[in-house]
Amino acid sequence: MPLGAFILRRLGLGLLSLLGVSILVFLFLHVIPGDPVDQLAGGEATPEQRQKIEQCMGLDVSMPEQFWNFLGNVADRTLGHQCPDPKGKPTVAALIGDAFPHTVALALVGLGFAIMMALPLGIYAALRRGTWFDTLAAIGALSGIAIPNMLLGPLLLLWFFVDLGWLPGPFEVGPTAIILPAFAVGTHLMAMLARMTRSAMVEVLGEDYLRTARAKGLPERVVVWKHALRNAIMPVVTVAGLQFGSLLSGSIIIENVFARPGLGSLLLAAIRERNYPVVQGCVLVIAASYVLVNIAVDVAYGLIDPRVRRA
Repeated sequence: MPLGAFILRRLGLGLLSLLGVSILVFLFLHVIPGDPVDQLAGGEATPEQRQKIEQCMGLDVSMPEQFWNFLGNVADRTLGHQCPDPKGKPTVAALIGDAFPHTVALALVGLGFAIMMALPLGIYAALRRGTWFDTLAAIGALSGIAIPNMLLGPLLLLWFFVDLGWLPGPFEVGPTAIILPAFAVGTHLMAMLARMTRSAMVEVLGEDYLRTARAKGLPERVVVWKHALRNAIMPVVTVAGLQFGSLLSGSIIIENVFARPGLGSLLLAAIRERNYPVVQGCVLVIAASYVLVNIAVDVAYGLIDPRVRRA
């Protein structure tokens, strides 16, 4: 398949995925019990105020019309309007535009932490296969995969903020304030990448070309870091890229635990308020980010290996 057709096919599948996510979120929001106007207007609102909020949120028309209006808001890149507008951000897109960079920064720092910790841990575990370090690394990786973010976040706050006082806690700002939430976000990925790195390195270290490199007198560090890692790192980088979308969605809980601004905090507040336009916009942006990362990885694979285009 030509590269252009391959990219168009992936983009088409991505658009279908986003449409499916939009339909599911729209339906789920409307089957949840409760009146969103009551949440936003309050118990003392006049009928005129309630009607104004209904019109602003587009709830004064049928469900098919509401969904069609939502697609129109996506097309004109506003993603809907704030009802009411207490922050001077009349459109949902403007509100998300302020929050999204914080979430991306948290995900990028978490991704960097995961890669920097996983590669040395996985490589050293492979070189010390069957030793106590390998066993300890396996236990640590399994623990990192098993512990959920909603538990790890409070534990990190308890240890490093409350007990030790080494790092900033919730509501604090500064360069070091991102360390604990980034650690919490990246721990699961770090554990996964460490196990993948170990498995890939164990397989590569037994190849004939590495024995040849050693026979030529190359130092062990050159054999490991230049020759072995170069061939073992491809699947690790692929998984890291694919999991970046998961880091964005995983930041939702961590941002709430650490009281950080971002898309997660915005989404949870909108869910509590039953603010339909904001919830739909946040979920769509998260889904679009995940889909775009997957498309980018697929296209990169298609460039590297033309056989992938036939899949």
